[in-house]
Amino acid sequence: MATTVKELKATARPKSGKGAARAERRAGRVPGVIYGNNQPPLTISIEDRELRQRILAGRFLTTLVDIDLEGKKHRVIPRDYHLDPVRDFPIHVDFMRLGEGATIRISVPLHVVKAEGSPGVKRGGTVNIVAHAIELECGVESIPQYIEADVGALEIGHSLHLADIKLPAGVKALTREDATLVTIVPPSGYAEEQKAAAAAAAAGAAPGAAAAPAAGAAAPAAAAPAAAAKAPAGGDKKK
Repeated sequence: MATTVKELKATARPKSGKGAARAERRAGRVPGVIYGNNQPPLTISIEDRELRQRILAGRFLTTLVDIDLEGKKHRVIPRDYHLDPVRDFPIHVDFMRLGEGATIRISVPLHVVKAEGSPGVKRGGTVNIVAHAIELECGVESIPQYIEADVGALEIGHSLHLADIKLPAGVKALTREDATLVTIVPPSGYAEEQKAAAAAAAAGAAPGAAAAPAAGAAAPAAAAPAAAAKAPAGGDKKK
């Protein structure tokens, strides 16, 4: 499940600043920068269509990339990108340079699985995803593409927490273990149905409870004639 390494070709940008960036965009290229690993930053540009395809394909920010910059490859990971607020195309991208054996903090998406088999869903409940991603720390060569959340055993009103998730080897969660990831939300009217069922159960138990005192009351009634029968005997002895 480790992330595969993609490749991107880039061109060096000798100039920085807003004017130079606008010129790159007019030429159909997206300005960007490579930074990190105790090395000076590199200003680059990437062909707009290729970068847009990579972003739209998904998992862009969790994918390792080898950037081919004029024949030299730089192992990086995308850390941020900006889209035009109106036309929704990339206008800038940042890459972080990765050293060999480095560790990284990264947000990995959460994938809910086996929802259709959940008892709670079968009874009309709805899967509510509380956390869509998990903050992790791991080696750059073992970044998971996603983390699976198995809700196949969840009932209505039950939750899946981070402590219930088995993470891949070498991956450490940076979120609290008791953090709620997924819950099964009850359907509309479920609370009223539960109250009605509880009331019906209580009503069904009431006749049995009333029967016990009635049975107990029969014993004193039966004993009364015996007590009365002894009274004349005592009277004869007194005479």
